[in-house]
Amino acid sequence: MVRYYGVEINAITLAVAEMDRAVHFYGSILGLGVVYGGADSEFTTFEFGTNFINVFVHTQPEGAATSGVFWGRVVFHVDDPDEVYDTLVSAGISPEFEPRDAPWGERYFHVNDPDGHELSFARPL
Repeated sequence: MVRYYGVEINAITLAVAEMDRAVHFYGSILGLGVVYGGADSEFTTFEFGTNFINVFVHTQPEGAATSGVFWGRVVFHVDDPDEVYDTLVSAGISPEFEPRDAPWGERYFHVNDPDGHELSFARPL
């Protein structure tokens, strides 16, 4: 049996290689506000509406085998995916494809952050 405990996911946390690069992407390019940390921190929190995106610098312990690429996906519901797409393209970012209507009832597109996490910007149709 699955229990229902709440009404939303409040925060998601992603591993990044370089905090200054992540802060530039999420803060300067996407326009999310920093509520904790920053470019010189090992952990930073950005606000998105009433929710939060956390990023932390992942470092391999000395002598540990390389674990490869980290991957995560965050789906942002926005008012106008086409406007977000245009903003990203004008900032020099190359989304995977132009916004399109999906059979599951959303207009969406994907872009990868500098660490390879997939960000999906969508709105219900």
